[in-house]
Amino acid sequence: MRLDSSQYNAINTRVQMSVAFYHHLHLPLRYTTPKTWAERVLQDPLHLLYDHAYLERKAATNALDLLNRWVSSSSLQQWTQTLSHLAQDETAHLYLVTRLIAKRGGTLPRTHRNPYAQALRSHVRMGQGKYEILDRLLVSALIEARSSERFHLLADTAQDPELQQLYRNLFASEAGHYKTFLTLAETVVAPPILEARWHDLLYLEAELIQTQPEQPTLHSRA
Repeated sequence: MRLDSSQYNAINTRVQMSVAFYHHLHLPLRYTTPKTWAERVLQDPLHLLYDHAYLERKAATNALDLLNRWVSSSSLQQWTQTLSHLAQDETAHLYLVTRLIAKRGGTLPRTHRNPYAQALRSHVRMGQGKYEILDRLLVSALIEARSSERFHLLADTAQDPELQQLYRNLFASEAGHYKTFLTLAETVVAPPILEARWHDLLYLEAELIQTQPEQPTLHSRA
């Protein structure tokens, strides 16, 4: 579906409004990306945008895939409405990124790999019922939190006005999404189980992000 100018402006306005909440957001990441990472990846902005587009696509499909995976029937309405809205947000972000790619004469590659996300998902306890769902939610929260941190860094570093605006528009939204996944996780297991698993995965993510390939992608090594 093609968005008209009024729909696009509404999307843009919504994500810009979320920036106002940035200073009230706390990212619990155990590794802080240095500014040198942003300086390096911004040397190849088109390939960074290609990677970004696929990440937004994956985020939208992940939300839709989780749509019918609620654990408790008492949380059904919260679960479906939250994930539907999340998928809508990610699709709107995808539109913004692909629009910028097209404006710059780029062509989105047909294939894409994200070894960072793959490494995180390898720790999901597949086939273990609610623990699988818990891990999927927490891995999603980690990816959103890391993306938010890096969007913020890119916004502060970019000299290109279009890129600067794009990343400013998105970083607070992604931080909000990480909190959304944690809220859903609260409906899956008791707080002590959630907190223990979240603690373990935070430290795991801090190790994994530092072992990624050095390339112009959002989740590359610094």
